Amino acid sequence: MKYPYIAYCKKVKIQPVFKNLTGDPLIIDMSVNTAIFDNIDVRDQKGFQNLLDHMMKNKHTWGLASYLENREVLLSQCPQMVEEQRFYHLGIDIIVPLDTPLHAPLDAVVKESGYEQGEGNYGGHVLLMHQSPYFETFYSFYGHLNREKLPKTGTNLKAGEAFAYIGDFHENGNWFFHTHLQVITQKGLDLGYVSKGYCSALDLAQMNDLCPCPLSLFITCSR
Repeated sequence: MKYPYIAYCKKVKIQPVFKNLTGDPLIIDMSVNTAIFDNIDVRDQKGFQNLLDHMMKNKHTWGLASYLENREVLLSQCPQMVEEQRFYHLGIDIIVPLDTPLHAPLDAVVKESGYEQGEGNYGGHVLLMHQSPYFETFYSFYGHLNREKLPKTGTNLKAGEAFAYIGDFHENGNWFFHTHLQVITQKGLDLGYVSKGYCSALDLAQMNDLCPCPLSLFITCSR
């Protein structure tokens, strides 16, 4: 069985990446149509975090930003993205407080664990490999993590086991507090999408085979 159809397999038990998320999420629009950056510099991520905190106060405890969102405005100061016209977001952003632990959604092996230095990059990040008799091998990627609390490559994880934590500005690529969750197929991994969180409009047609929507892997309560 291929991802994302594992969500409908009774033999596959997906666990929450973040435990105890309650209530409805704040849905953040960071597309070219948003007005959220009208009064704030897109790279002022501390200011953006303050804005998110204000929007969520007494209303939401967590938030989400979309898969395949066109983020040309947000990425306008990233030369490589502009040169390659890679503006379409290949993950979902799950907005939770600083130092919130992440948990493996399925049994996994830590395939990669490391730190990508630089403004606007991933900072601390982890790639998990998921293998099972019930589905084809695929990978889940998590960016913007605490650099000092990353798991070792080769670590075996049980579904539901904590493996990393949300990172601060100085270690997460200078981003608001969240993780970028991206699903990558074996073909996508072979084509280098572990280092690509965005694609161009020309690549959209093949993304379901390379980096399909991660929502089927992200649940808010145990099944």
